[in-house]
Amino acid sequence: MESSILTTVILPASLFIIMIGMGLSLTLEDFRRVVRFPGAVTLGLFNQLILLPLIGFGLCYVFALSPFLAVGLLLLAACPGGATSNLISYVAKGDIALSVTLTAISSTVTIFTIPLIVRWGLAHFLGESRPIELPILATMGQIFGITALPVSIGMLVRSRNLAFAQRMERPMRIASTVIFVLILAGIVVANWQTLLDALPVLGPATFALNLITMGLGWGVARFFGLNLAQSITIAIESGIQNGTLAIVVASSILFLPEVSLPAAIYSIAMFLSGGVLMWWFGRREVK
Repeated sequence: MESSILTTVILPASLFIIMIGMGLSLTLEDFRRVVRFPGAVTLGLFNQLILLPLIGFGLCYVFALSPFLAVGLLLLAACPGGATSNLISYVAKGDIALSVTLTAISSTVTIFTIPLIVRWGLAHFLGESRPIELPILATMGQIFGITALPVSIGMLVRSRNLAFAQRMERPMRIASTVIFVLILAGIVVANWQTLLDALPVLGPATFALNLITMGLGWGVARFFGLNLAQSITIAIESGIQNGTLAIVVASSILFLPEVSLPAAIYSIAMFLSGGVLMWWFGRREVK
């Protein structure tokens, strides 16, 4: 997939706006919820930050992915949650507070984990064929600039003008979804043949990542006795990745367009499975 102004400028700028919108819905209280229900939060974070990368790594070998595509799948697995998972949890009538808490915490932690996981992936899969150095501190700074910084701006706006933030929360959520869909459509159109060629290999791998992690998230949540709403959210947060962030990291930080292919194709799987969850659970009556 070729780098273009769409992936190197417009997509990062769009992600910045999306993350501001997320920040408008967050308060410090969201981070304090970890104290109130530490079991559900700990379980969700374990799935997102540890289980996901391990499954992603295993799938690279199961589907015999080429080195660049393997790094891309590992990068995708290292980018959990995001505004999309909050939206799906909301429509599917999951536990919104838990969803927001997991997104808030994981978005902060991944500033540190993404560079470490990707650097290890580059060394493991590309070390012999093409040594590529990933500057950890610089990458952390760039990820901070497109994730934590805009979220902090949104939270600051909310703390200074709550009425404005509440008015903008729904429009920004809708705008975030529309922006993501439009950007994804633009990337697909601009790289149609490349994506089509990669689909036979990456389609099964990305669908497997989505379905396995979502299924494990649901199963583990039910095994540990979480209620239905919490189980729905854990399943969504475990199986819905931040494909936008993965594409931005691959295209604008690594400057390896091929590494963004798994995230681009994965987005199709994510919307399909997310749509099913929203339809299936969203139609039920909540007492």
